[in-house]
Amino acid sequence: MTHFREILGAGERRWLVTGGAGFIGSHLVEELLLAGQRVTTLDNFSTGKARNLEDVRRSVGEANWGRHRLIEGDVRSLETCKRACDGAEFVLHQAALGSVPRSIADPIASNDSNVTGFLNMLVAAKEASVNRFVYASSSSVYGDHPGLPKVEDSIGTPLSPYAVTKRVNELYASVFSTTYDIATVGLRYFNVFGARQDPDGPYAAVIPRWIQAMLAGASVRIFGDGETSRDFCYVKNVVQANLRAATVDAEAVHGQIFNVAVSQRVSLNGLFELIRQLLARSCPDVANATAVHEDFRKGDVRHSLADISKARERLAYRPTHELAEGLAEALPWYIASMTSAEDEAV
Repeated sequence: MTHFREILGAGERRWLVTGGAGFIGSHLVEELLLAGQRVTTLDNFSTGKARNLEDVRRSVGEANWGRHRLIEGDVRSLETCKRACDGAEFVLHQAALGSVPRSIADPIASNDSNVTGFLNMLVAAKEASVNRFVYASSSSVYGDHPGLPKVEDSIGTPLSPYAVTKRVNELYASVFSTTYDIATVGLRYFNVFGARQDPDGPYAAVIPRWIQAMLAGASVRIFGDGETSRDFCYVKNVVQANLRAATVDAEAVHGQIFNVAVSQRVSLNGLFELIRQLLARSCPDVANATAVHEDFRKGDVRHSLADISKARERLAYRPTHELAEGLAEALPWYIASMTSAEDEAV
């Protein structure tokens, strides 16, 4: 995309994307390759998918794909992290075990990947003298802080092991920035969605899970009364934020943390209606989709809305897609992938 080429400027640089076979990571790999960059992907495929990288290869073409290298390995191995960082100028660290419910069910696994793996990557990046270390944090670190919108320097008590791991990441990054002078930048993602987001499994994100249910003619499950609200952020906004965080002047971002969102919120009930309306344009039967309400889930934050003024000022971040625009762009992929999956199952 021309937009991302303008951010990155001229010349080929060397990037490492951890978790590059995952949902967000694969979009970063794709846009970097399209912009003429050289990219290494590090992924252990525990949650990342080989088909995501296959999609990227088809999208970028063989010439661009020739600048891609895959290391199948785990961030929990320091030696693997050092090998991946060797020669990298920029690190976009996306590798993690996501999901609040997953972390509640297995906090040790979340800690191993999200804390030990993160520390390994920081050490490897330090030894490799990378120019910039940009990492994925999460809006979950705001925890029980009641204020809206969420401002970076006002956080509460974490409500899940996952939130704890992301807060620990921020603390480690801050210490490495001041102690070792590594230019780290944290991005607190708010409810990211888009193509390649996995709809399967107990820890799937709400948007792909609901779309899958509607296409299958099943009822959508809403936890709580449906008035819980979220600031949903389309994946291309997240790509933009990562590339800007990696390339803006270091003094503006060194050791800093930024919200990455649209700064608009919608209730789960409102989200259900919006998805149903948009999806019914291509799949008329979806107009009859229904929702059932279940108990609130442990660890869920009641309301989430980001203040993105800091990212606007220091990163020149400007969201290009609001919720409806992102859904409209992503729905054809959801429909195609979920329909083909049903055909294969038959």
